Amino acid sequence: MYHLNIDIETYSSVDIKKAGLYKYVQSPDFEILLFAYSFGDETVKIIDLTQGEQIPPHIIDALRDPGVMKHAYNAAFEWYCLNKFFQSPIEQWRCTQIHGLYCGYPSGLAKVGEALRIPQDKKKMGVGGSLIRTFCVPCKPTKSNGMRTRTLPHHEPEKWKLFRDYCIGDVVAEKEILRRLSVFPVPDQEWQLWQLDQRINARGIACDLQLVEGALAVDEQVTGELRQEAITLTGLDNPKSVKQLTKWLEEETGEEVENLQKGTVSKLIDKLDEGKARRVLEIRQELSKTSVKKYQAMQTVACADGRVRGLLQFYGANRTGRWAGRLVQVHNLPKNKMETLELARQLVRDRNVGMLKFVYGNVPDTLSQLIRTAFVAPNGKKLLVADFSAIEARVLAWLADEQWRLEVFAGHGKIYEASASQMFGIPLEMIDKELRQKGKVSELALGYQGGKGALISMGALDMGLKEEELPEIVMRWRNANRRICDLWYSLEAAAIEVMETGQPVGVRGIIMARESHHGSGLDFFTITLPSGRKLYYVEPTLALNDFGKQALHYKGPDQQTGKWTTISTYGGKLVENIVQAIARDCLAVTLMRVEHAGYDTVLHVHDEIGVESDRAEDLDRILEIMAQPIAWAPGLPLTGAGFVTDFYMKD
Repeated sequence: MYHLNIDIETYSSVDIKKAGLYKYVQSPDFEILLFAYSFGDETVKIIDLTQGEQIPPHIIDALRDPGVMKHAYNAAFEWYCLNKFFQSPIEQWRCTQIHGLYCGYPSGLAKVGEALRIPQDKKKMGVGGSLIRTFCVPCKPTKSNGMRTRTLPHHEPEKWKLFRDYCIGDVVAEKEILRRLSVFPVPDQEWQLWQLDQRINARGIACDLQLVEGALAVDEQVTGELRQEAITLTGLDNPKSVKQLTKWLEEETGEEVENLQKGTVSKLIDKLDEGKARRVLEIRQELSKTSVKKYQAMQTVACADGRVRGLLQFYGANRTGRWAGRLVQVHNLPKNKMETLELARQLVRDRNVGMLKFVYGNVPDTLSQLIRTAFVAPNGKKLLVADFSAIEARVLAWLADEQWRLEVFAGHGKIYEASASQMFGIPLEMIDKELRQKGKVSELALGYQGGKGALISMGALDMGLKEEELPEIVMRWRNANRRICDLWYSLEAAAIEVMETGQPVGVRGIIMARESHHGSGLDFFTITLPSGRKLYYVEPTLALNDFGKQALHYKGPDQQTGKWTTISTYGGKLVENIVQAIARDCLAVTLMRVEHAGYDTVLHVHDEIGVESDRAEDLDRILEIMAQPIAWAPGLPLTGAGFVTDFYMKD
């Protein structure tokens, strides 16, 4: 197998950060400016297409040749750009960014180079952002630049020379990263899944642009009316200002207003009688119900054929391998609870504000609930939406061999009620609403070694539970799930043993090990999952944690800042990583099976998949596929539920 490393620089008038790769490339003015490449260990060469140079025939042949493996950092970009002109099947590509993410490194050529401590002469050049802004995007016409809308090489010849060096440098950096990481390969099934991910992203999902445009128009009218009403009632220049509104409310009500957060506003409304202050707070509450940013994003991202592409980022959640949302951020769409979605959608499409107010009252909230319904099935087709039922809870029970839970999932599946029954020693049929709430919040918060704080974070107090009863709930849940608790402590002890002895340790089919390679300078703590995929923890060490207890530490991106730093972990967190990774692998198997069965997946969100089909009865077959046993997970009780719809929604 020959290896060809590639980096390209391109131009398009479409903003790739806002509109995404697919609309960017589909723009009529899209062009490739520079093409840098290297076969194997050869010196990097560059082709300057702006100067009349052409990509040589042997390179074009190599792009099509299955005997030549093409490599790039964020290869989805190079692959899709080049395929506008030259056919190069995705099966012949490998992505060094994905390889880095698989091994626990951050996203971004510069960031992974820093984390790997690549020598200065092989690092990504730091001037790239400035050069890309100069040559790859339109510029604002000014008198000083001759009113031009684009900077060409002859306008800035010195910068263009530097840009060529930058393009060459990206190939050098990508090759060095690949050389280091190649000792720890990505499994073939992950490359097949990445290729499927590119096909799903390129396929996209249809978007109801009439609904999107209607929602933006309705929002503009309604929010304008509400703001004007607030100005009239308060006399303030800017009633959105927290400082101004707080002062006005205190003067109006004679009470101290601590803040204007969502929960505080709700409590204030409940306390106040009808009047100006209450109405102003109701307006603030109403305006906070929705943001039209997702509608704006859909409008920006939608391609000429009305489809939205590039919504999913493979390995976007890093180590666990789960997908992340991009552009429209489909992983945090508001839920819809209305029973009359069809009517609401039509009223928004018609921009009928009067009827929306009459039927639904709170128009911003209605728009919020309709966001996911903007994703639709095209004419003559349906969306088949199916998701795994309580997949993380099922995987956790299976991994820990918590028998009573496995029996629940194999039978009636009412885990909240069953959990309360186990916790309080009450027959299932006698579990009332209050006990079910305790079972529910326990299930949501405590599976990964959470305690009182986790219950509060999961909304226990909002559910009506009292803070003083939370420690007892934690104790009862742990007593009812002793095997899960054993799993936390076993994995934590195993991790420490691996670090102390250097020898692999197995727990419940999970293999923990220390894997290092002197030549590349890489050192990992690894967890081999039942699927054969590995979780990588970079530069592991043993050190005391914040509680003065010996614990596994490793390098990774800080969840808040994204900064590459040292992170401490513990048994419950390791269980969370493993369970979420196994759940992801179950989804991955299903996505591959659905594709092999001939169905077109257009979207998947968490543990849910959306398939576009012209046959509603195909849903039964998809649910059968979801329930099929997985060879590496014998006894794992998987099941799915689904529905057929004309537009995406939460059933």
